[in-house]
Amino acid sequence: MASRCLRLAALLALAACPSLEYEGSGISPLEDDEDAYARNRYKETPWCSPIKVKHGYANCRTPQGEYYKNVLGTRCDIRCQKGYELHGPQQLICQSSKRWSGKVLCKQKRCPTLSMPTNGGFKCLDGAYFGSRCEYYCSPGYQLKGDRIVTCMDNKAWSGRPASCVDTEPPRIQCPSVKEKTAEPNKLTARVFWDTPEGRDTADGILTDVILKGLPPGSHFPEGDHKIQYTVYDRAENKGTCKFLVKVRVRRCVKLNAPDNGYIKCSGDGNNYGATCEFSCIGGYELQGSPARVCQYNLGWSGAEPTCAPMNINVNVRTAAALLDQFYEKRRLLIISTPTAANFFYRMQLGMLQPAQCGLDLRHVTVVELVGIFPAQIGRIGVKLLPPSLALQLRLLLRIPHYNFNIVVMDKHGMDKERYPFPATPAELFALIDNFPLRKEEMKLQAEIGQSCP
Repeated sequence: MASRCLRLAALLALAACPSLEYEGSGISPLEDDEDAYARNRYKETPWCSPIKVKHGYANCRTPQGEYYKNVLGTRCDIRCQKGYELHGPQQLICQSSKRWSGKVLCKQKRCPTLSMPTNGGFKCLDGAYFGSRCEYYCSPGYQLKGDRIVTCMDNKAWSGRPASCVDTEPPRIQCPSVKEKTAEPNKLTARVFWDTPEGRDTADGILTDVILKGLPPGSHFPEGDHKIQYTVYDRAENKGTCKFLVKVRVRRCVKLNAPDNGYIKCSGDGNNYGATCEFSCIGGYELQGSPARVCQYNLGWSGAEPTCAPMNINVNVRTAAALLDQFYEKRRLLIISTPTAANFFYRMQLGMLQPAQCGLDLRHVTVVELVGIFPAQIGRIGVKLLPPSLALQLRLLLRIPHYNFNIVVMDKHGMDKERYPFPATPAELFALIDNFPLRKEEMKLQAEIGQSCP
């Protein structure tokens, strides 16, 4: 019991005597408390172990420029030598636990493994590490493409271009001779056949691609010369090429033109062997000659040359129906009926139509005038006068009033399309007629030959 009391008294005396601390040892009874007194006392004392970085170095900064570079609070920036890379934090701090804030390691840089070239290989002095040199080689019969020697660089990439071993001799291919053919009747193309050429590689005998530039055999070729090209590739991407021509001819007649005051519409290309050209005339004209001609094998046209002659209207027919039959599918009719030549509407209508004569002719419109009341009535088509009886029949057939002004518009099929009890402007009439059957086709043909009004 007495020995225990002596030991306790000795420990209390040791704790009360500050002169028993070991300066610079980093060991203190106050360490667990980490009070401000202990920090100030040991701020210039080495605290953490010295830093040594293999294949690298540390740049350290103390809190107040102390002599030792491992005092409490020291910060060290870690760098690696060229060819090495850092594993761990870039900065370490000396902590109160007498340990640095992390662990670092400089490892030698390594480039990725090189790819083994086909038909060749490589050998290296020091594996794939920084500074290592590798040399490529090729098997007999192949040439090296790229850099023969490469070096592992600091950026962990190999210097130079990737190497490959290639066969430099192109494959061989033989094309057929020129192919010539004439198009069949009424056709503008010809179907041409040939055997597809085969390529042969002089190295390993293996071809990867056969590429055709142009139409394949069995295609329909249009008139003219067509270049056909075959290209073959071997596994080393060498290419061999051959070419030949496909010549297609079309027998042609002299090109025909539309007759004056008429139209022409041809099949095919207009003058190729077998093509047919059909002819028609504008309103007010009749076709004389062959309505259709065919381009023959001897390069001549069948039939006789067509012409368009002005229509000869016979006003001496006995019935109104016979008169109207002369205009069937040739002309449209604009019939103006008035009880007297002095009628205001009649005179106004003629005044509006006179400057619009070109538009009437363009739309194949013939103006028929019925003036007066029977027996003192007359009819007129241009400069030709209708007999009074024929003018009366026309009014009766079309049920046109005798005592009032009236306009009747008829299409080329003799259909009564519109009636006006008052004068109609040319714009109204033209808008109506342009929607009649056959008018769309007429407008297309007129546009093709450039027929229009100023």
